[in-house]
Amino acid sequence: MRKSQLWQTLGFVVAAAVASVLTSAGPPYRATDAFGVGLAVLAAGCLLRRQAAPIPVLVATALVVVANAAAGYPPTVVPWATWVALFTCFSVCTRRYRAVAVVVTLAAVAGHFAFDRGAVQVEAVFGVTMTFLIAVVAGDAVRSRGAAAAAEQARQRAEERTELARELHDSLGHAVNVVVMQAGVARRVFDENPRFAREALGHIETVGRDALGELDRLVRVVRTEQPPPELAALAEHVRAAGRELRLRAEQVELGAGTAHALHRIAQEAITNALRHTDSGRIDVRLRQVGETAVLEVVNEGGHLPGGRPGRDRAELGGGPDRGEAVSGGGPDRGEAVPRVWPDRGEAVLGGGLDRGGAVSGGRPGHGLANMRERARLAGGELEAGPFEGGFRVRATLPTGAHR
Repeated sequence: MRKSQLWQTLGFVVAAAVASVLTSAGPPYRATDAFGVGLAVLAAGCLLRRQAAPIPVLVATALVVVANAAAGYPPTVVPWATWVALFTCFSVCTRRYRAVAVVVTLAAVAGHFAFDRGAVQVEAVFGVTMTFLIAVVAGDAVRSRGAAAAAEQARQRAEERTELARELHDSLGHAVNVVVMQAGVARRVFDENPRFAREALGHIETVGRDALGELDRLVRVVRTEQPPPELAALAEHVRAAGRELRLRAEQVELGAGTAHALHRIAQEAITNALRHTDSGRIDVRLRQVGETAVLEVVNEGGHLPGGRPGRDRAELGGGPDRGEAVSGGGPDRGEAVPRVWPDRGEAVLGGGLDRGGAVSGGRPGHGLANMRERARLAGGELEAGPFEGGFRVRATLPTGAHR
């Protein structure tokens, strides 16, 4: 929670308390007392979570409005918290939740007029209508301005990526030309002048290393991930590889960041299950618990005959066998590594194993660490560990659906 939100809510609470004490209304309304001030403070205090949970906050303030009218207090201070909550809903929520916000607000207005002790006057209806429209229009304007700013930032990023790609092309084009030229020279003089040929090969190595460093630097800047497929698509990949997978996914409203993180965690967990076991069903379940999305991947199979269960469960990454070198780390020079994935080496989830046991699309040995880091960055947590008959990965992330 931002510190500014805390201070804003504190200001609302103080203003509500002071306004309730200073304002008074005659019959037929009840005189303001401690309970009336408490209702005003309660309504204002609900706004503390208006950014994180706008719909629940709107419902809470609407209930306080109806309770205020039922208790016989005048509608002087309490309704303003509802208008602020409505403004927030229209500034941060999706279209469907905005419709819910309208229904809740209209229900609060109807409840207020049903229990209000005063006569329903045209001026009061007009004031409520105008306040409603102002909150809706102002909230939508804030949302539109934010969307326009995001679009402008996306356009600027696209221009930057284009410029960086141009720089990448120029830099690598120069390096490749130098390498080709030096290689041609070395080939021609290799027999007559071996010393000069060795110097040319040394230049090729230097230019190649510099080009790789430039490529690595630029790719980190320009690389963007494509939107991930649905969990159903992942399940089809696994079933096509001949492994039983049961998918139970409830309808969960997810923000873009949470959806991406959950997909990557599911992908990593399923791939690890295929790497480390040769049989047994894989269960994938996605459900919503309160304001969190819970993903569970349970692997019921046994470990491969050639693997070491204790080490496999601890690392969940594996690696090639027979001393194959791995890009970015791992053994070379022919050290043997225990085999920890299926013999067939099926391609898994667009980034697993290919024919021959090579790794494509991921760094081995970092499965658990990658999943935990993705969960942490998304504001959630991840639990992973063995249980009787298998291994379980459980990720709990905030839905972020209203963001």
